[in-house]
Amino acid sequence: MSEGRTAWEQIEAARRYTLNMLSNVDRKDWFRQPSEGVTHIAWQVGHLASAQYMLCLARARGERAEDAGLLPPQMISLFMRDSAPTPDPSKYPTPTELLATLERVHAAAKSEALHKSDEELRQPALGKPHPIFTEKLGALFWCARHEMLHTGQIGLLKRLLGYAPQW
Repeated sequence: MSEGRTAWEQIEAARRYTLNMLSNVDRKDWFRQPSEGVTHIAWQVGHLASAQYMLCLARARGERAEDAGLLPPQMISLFMRDSAPTPDPSKYPTPTELLATLERVHAAAKSEALHKSDEELRQPALGKPHPIFTEKLGALFWCARHEMLHTGQIGLLKRLLGYAPQW
């Protein structure tokens, strides 16, 4: 099996876990912050879509004008690492829109990842240096790990919002 396919299988497993974690969250809870300064579920989902775009598409093949149809440009600023979540739903896409974006980016990333040879994936990742990886393949593996990290945060948020533990 190619290394790219192995990386993609890890991304798929992480996504299944994320979607399962989100499956019972009431839409009214997506923007609730358990305390000031703490993120919310909507931010986590938007961040996962933005990060997957950056890791699997921008770093693998570069950004393209048509990518605005996958991930509206304002989502990058709303959901990247240094953004500050607010509980005001009017500042964000709806949960339905966030899930649709998550799916669009995921489908595009899958198409891109599975069409690259291991040789192509061993090339340096595009963009500024990253502390975790240097190659395109490393960006794919980090995408899976990064998603699991944020799905853990979703699980913690759910507990703080009163949801029962979920596997």
